[in-house]
Amino acid sequence: MASVLPHDEESPLVAAVENLPIQTPKNHTRDIHILSVAFLLIFLAFGAAQNLQSTVNTEQDLGTTSLGVLYTSFTFFSLVASLVVRMLGSKNALVIGTSGYVLYVAANLKPNWYTMIPASLYLGFSASIIWVGEGTYLTLAARSHARAYNLHEGAVIGDFNGEFWAMFALHQFVGNLITFSLLRDGQGGSTKGTTLLFIVFLCIMALGVVLMCLLSRTGNKKEEGQLPDADVGVLSSLKSLSKSLAISISDVRMLLIIPLIAYSGLQQAFVWAEFTKYVVTPALGISGVGSAMAAYGAFDGMCSLAAGRLTSGLTSITSIVSVGAFVQAVAVVLLLLNLRISSGFLSTLYPLFLAALLGIGDGVLNTQLSALLGMLFKHDTEGAFAQLKIWQCATIAIVFFLSPHISFQAVLVIMLASLIFSFGCFLLVTLKIAKTSSSSTE
Repeated sequence: MASVLPHDEESPLVAAVENLPIQTPKNHTRDIHILSVAFLLIFLAFGAAQNLQSTVNTEQDLGTTSLGVLYTSFTFFSLVASLVVRMLGSKNALVIGTSGYVLYVAANLKPNWYTMIPASLYLGFSASIIWVGEGTYLTLAARSHARAYNLHEGAVIGDFNGEFWAMFALHQFVGNLITFSLLRDGQGGSTKGTTLLFIVFLCIMALGVVLMCLLSRTGNKKEEGQLPDADVGVLSSLKSLSKSLAISISDVRMLLIIPLIAYSGLQQAFVWAEFTKYVVTPALGISGVGSAMAAYGAFDGMCSLAAGRLTSGLTSITSIVSVGAFVQAVAVVLLLLNLRISSGFLSTLYPLFLAALLGIGDGVLNTQLSALLGMLFKHDTEGAFAQLKIWQCATIAIVFFLSPHISFQAVLVIMLASLIFSFGCFLLVTLKIAKTSSSSTE
């Protein structure tokens, strides 16, 4: 009897263990697919609307002024974006962030100072949290995926960034094709033509918002908005935020990366504000802006995908950034030389070639800066990506406000000098990190 009792007592335990559900590792590749497509849908509409501002909303420079207000607002709200994302969770920040883009495109249905400027101010807030949320969500998802499947973390971060930025870059290509298709009859300045276009964009954005809601959580405690800062009040949260920003800005690695971040914003604003106006339009006319931006977006996307696939660590990031910096330098030098090609086919092809070079450089900077920050700043991911948007947007806003007052050649000289300086700082930080790593292994 005594020999039977232990067996009877243990049987339920054995059965319970056998009946436990097997925990399968969470595969975050689905989430990156959804995130990438959602951003494509949101930004193909916003990007095309942004490209039209200087030609559609011309009265009292409403369009360009609204963009200047947008990026100024974006810069200042980025100072507190990491706090907001921590309190909301990165998924909630992504969903809420889409509302600003929808409102801005909707404001274009009745563009005036009472609709566009408030929409621009709110979009600055929405953009700050959606981009900090994106960088945080993607990095946390990559780390979780790497742990679950025992993969190299740097390679997974590179792959995820490559897919996201490749898909995102296509927004210029797809958005400009839609714009060209709906406004090809020269209705760019008519209310009827633009109204139809912005209604179509709003429908596309609605699908992007729905997809954003389908994202799963990363399983990190930050996703639940349960950080200690949120529990001890706003004052303590702000103190924690200021401390986080101060630590990141005083980190030598961040200080050396900031110039390259600022250059990435400079080259983006250059393409939007200067390249299309002074290079593409004189050579191809206003109708050629869409084709040039489509080429820019196509090469941006292909380069983003390739760069992401090749990213595995600091060595690969250094090599890829070096190639991207060289390509950007070639494009800027060619523009400084002010070459003129008179023959028909080559005169059409040359601006597209320059757009492709600029797109390659943008694809490299987008993927590699995101991967680098994700790898280096694991303990303050939100703060690192907030710094990324602060310096990018500050530079973009400065370009929008100053471009009417300085010459095209002066902008090119500033770009080339900034590229050389920022690339030198980047090489310094890679050498510093490599030296630190070698010292710790000895």
